[in-house]
Amino acid sequence: MDGTYAEDSIKTLEWNEHIRLRPGMYIGKLGDGSQPDDGIYVLLKEVFDNSVDEFMMGYGKTIDLNITENQVTVRDYGRGIPLGKLREAASKMNTGAKYDSKVFKKSVGLNGVGIKAVNGLSSRFTIQSFREGKGKVVDFSCGNLLSEADIESTSEQNGTKVEFVPDITLFGRFNFQQEFVESMVRNYTYLNTGLTIRYNGTPYTSKNGLLDLLNEQLTGQELYPPIHLKGDDIELAITHGNGYGEDYYAFVNGQHTTQGGTHLAAFREAYVKTIREFFKKDFDASDIRTSIIAAVSVRVEEPVFESQTKTKLGSKDIGPNGPSIRQFVGDFVKNALDNYLHKNPGTAEALLAKILESEKERKAISGIKKLARERAKKVSLHNRKLRDCRIHYGDNDERSVESTLFITEGDSASGSITKSRDVNTQAVFSLKGKPLNCYGLTKKVVYENEEFNLLQAALNIEEDIDDIRYNKVIIATDADVDGMHIRLLLITFFLQFFPDLIRQKHLFILQTPLFRVRNRKKTMYCYSIDEKEKAIEELGPNPEITRFKGLGEISPDEFKHFIGENMRIDPVRISSHDAINDLLAFYMGKNTPERQDFIIENLRFENDLTEEEDILELDESMPEEVKVEAELLF
Repeated sequence: MDGTYAEDSIKTLEWNEHIRLRPGMYIGKLGDGSQPDDGIYVLLKEVFDNSVDEFMMGYGKTIDLNITENQVTVRDYGRGIPLGKLREAASKMNTGAKYDSKVFKKSVGLNGVGIKAVNGLSSRFTIQSFREGKGKVVDFSCGNLLSEADIESTSEQNGTKVEFVPDITLFGRFNFQQEFVESMVRNYTYLNTGLTIRYNGTPYTSKNGLLDLLNEQLTGQELYPPIHLKGDDIELAITHGNGYGEDYYAFVNGQHTTQGGTHLAAFREAYVKTIREFFKKDFDASDIRTSIIAAVSVRVEEPVFESQTKTKLGSKDIGPNGPSIRQFVGDFVKNALDNYLHKNPGTAEALLAKILESEKERKAISGIKKLARERAKKVSLHNRKLRDCRIHYGDNDERSVESTLFITEGDSASGSITKSRDVNTQAVFSLKGKPLNCYGLTKKVVYENEEFNLLQAALNIEEDIDDIRYNKVIIATDADVDGMHIRLLLITFFLQFFPDLIRQKHLFILQTPLFRVRNRKKTMYCYSIDEKEKAIEELGPNPEITRFKGLGEISPDEFKHFIGENMRIDPVRISSHDAINDLLAFYMGKNTPERQDFIIENLRFENDLTEEEDILELDESMPEEVKVEAELLF
């Protein structure tokens, strides 16, 4: 190997070359649009944030967003970028007006990077500006200037228009998901009362800010009407549900900080302190915050985020000359929440009842916790259920470590995965038969049921979901009715007792191949009948076809293909419109006749194209829980 280190080893890249070489520094992961934090949505936000900043400064009450296939168009009606600096604003790093706090106060984009990243990562990028009857347009491709028109007269309203197409050579085949874009649009309107966003012609607006956000998320599960508090540079909406965990929507300057930060930590601390002082009782913090659902928004001058993607606030102070964020949030919560509870005794009573109920349940299970922990430690020592890995999520406070726990059923399946896994970062937890349907049970069952207790201990989520030892928890069951049933029982367990594990995107479903199609030269693994038919067509006549009935039938050597770089996993997501209690009650409760009627109304029998067997075909919109029951019935 030639390890010569000389002058020609030192290279200087153009701004767009660096962005394209290291996109993760600017937008996080690339992705294909199937996840809300995929890079294409970051590109959209970088452009949209600039338009929202114009609204925040008092210019333009409407923003148009249009997405046609893979092309995005954002048109605002603000001041418009100064025409003489239009090219530099889109293509020269560290160039922008947001270094001047007099022009843009409490903005998100402060580094002069965002729109340049969009430019550099787009196969086509066009930016236009309209100011006082004059307009200009500049075209780019992958950050390279294609054309720059002269300034011309125009009848267009003031503002900026950006069109871009993410580069397919970087992102691969991708799609903008309506669900994710609509959620993003709604958040913008909740945080900017008076702003109208026309998304593909449909207008979105909000009159009540975070109160609208919380009401949209709750769908009837709140214990009392949401508390809505507003002050200078801060807004809160708070209520409680019936479940476990804590559900927060945290924002800074309109940016959805999905990983929280100093503002959310300050709120959680201040909320507990205020409740204790109001009721004059030293309640346990977990009893106060269990099942809380809250939205928190603050405005900060010159915010410091922990990455370019701005998912976690790192700022300590509200501004250069202002108080600390902890003091600012703490003082507001103390005064505003205390006043609200004094003026609304019905809400105070409902809140107190919820706290006392949580306290009663916590004390009821405290006696069995010690025995449960000892049992979990003994099992761990003998390595009966958990075949652990060497590196864990959060080791040395690093959250970048990729660690995975596969939850499997039976010795054969767990044995195959154990033999083929990466022992450094992949662990295996083996179930014994089907877990208990825990719908409607209290958290006491987590400690009394051996399977649940040991799973909780393996994940290390008893005290705080932030202590989780694996950033991916993957349910790996057979691709049959029993396997799907186990999958649903496990999802019910997490939804019932640890919903934050799903909200924080830790839970996944492993997809394993149904068929192996091969000839002497090539082997193809197929995850559906359609894929099998295509493989047969590609490999020619009479290939060998194997139908995998279960994970235990897949050899460890083959399993390496499915839990390595080529692993297919589907995230388990909670939609913003999902009321967890209602979902669990219908799909996992004791209303069997209702579910059977639903199944019968939505199924039909058809012949399989291969004529090997008759199969049951279900309506695509039918939830997986009901499909399982349909298979069991018929």
